[in-house]
Amino acid sequence: MAHKYLVGMFDDEVPMMNAIEKVRAAGIAIHDAVTPFPVHGIDDALGAKESRLHTAGFVFGATGTAFALFCMTYISVFDWPNVFGGKPYFSLPAWIPISFELTVLFCGVGTTIVYYLRNGMSIFNDVEVYDNRLSSDRFGLIFDLESMDSGEADRVSGMLRDFGAVEIKTQEMRNRQPSMDEQAS
Repeated sequence: MAHKYLVGMFDDEVPMMNAIEKVRAAGIAIHDAVTPFPVHGIDDALGAKESRLHTAGFVFGATGTAFALFCMTYISVFDWPNVFGGKPYFSLPAWIPISFELTVLFCGVGTTIVYYLRNGMSIFNDVEVYDNRLSSDRFGLIFDLESMDSGEADRVSGMLRDFGAVEIKTQEMRNRQPSMDEQAS
């Protein structure tokens, strides 16, 4: 089943930020905002929730550290204990570099996998984009047309035009795109 979105595109971030303020003040829900580069203050303007992805990163990092210490302890103390110049079997300072590297590896790979799964992305599916120019030179505000009636969609289109949108179009997607709030949870 196809999902429809209203895409308002802007030439610059200033009119888009003004449009975000005014659209939110009118009580209209913004599905997402897409920019070709990070825009300072856009999260606050959109009222976006903080992502919990960093929590997953911490859990994966802690797992990597525990895994590294467990493996090195098992190998050096129980499986293959060797005496190196009178040093103890359990030599934590020597294991810090390996523990750090496995922490970073587990955190990076695990967080990437969670991000892909949470946002419904896969290497086996083509990525659907609202418009190719949104990652190049345009700024976009996205509205979910399925949550609006036709009168409200016309009202939003008129508001976007008044606020400086250079193009307003309806985009149909095969799959439902997660909103900014769904991506954060």
